[in-house]
Amino acid sequence: MENDVSEVLLTGEEIREKTAELARQITADYEDKDPLLICILKGGLMFLADLTRQIHLPLEIDFMAVSSYGDATESSGVVRILMDLERNVQGRHVLIVEDIIDTGRTLNYIIQNLRTRGPASIKICTLLNKPARRVLDIPLDYVGFVIPDRFVVGYGLDYGEIYRNLPFVGVLKPELYAEE
Repeated sequence: MENDVSEVLLTGEEIREKTAELARQITADYEDKDPLLICILKGGLMFLADLTRQIHLPLEIDFMAVSSYGDATESSGVVRILMDLERNVQGRHVLIVEDIIDTGRTLNYIIQNLRTRGPASIKICTLLNKPARRVLDIPLDYVGFVIPDRFVVGYGLDYGEIYRNLPFVGVLKPELYAEE
């Protein structure tokens, strides 16, 4: 799998350091707020696990699975909820935890959906921000890294459901996903 990566953008150590920094900021910002962290599956799982272990306050986690890509490299723009939350978000301080923000369409859909459920607040924490592809302007509260417009895998990010377990974020070789 590692031979399928043309370049390592972020090492495991860089990710660990940035995750610790974000966790410190979240711990300070959410003191006395009883946050509910909502992980967007499947890509956000690795980031959520490492992030929550470093947030030093009581919190709850829940999961939401949405699809806008299927097996493609480009978002279809049609978002479907594949798995909804178990927890009630009404009156809660919600922190959405994402692996990557690309066009913003999926995140916008999730935010609009959650707002109808009456949370006290909604904030966004993402490991990766790819602003070059942004279609919708969405304020991001906690950002790990701003990355260029490259197709990345690893640390939860996949192509065709593989590469998620790479311990770094790397650029997938274009010949592996380019249409022939």
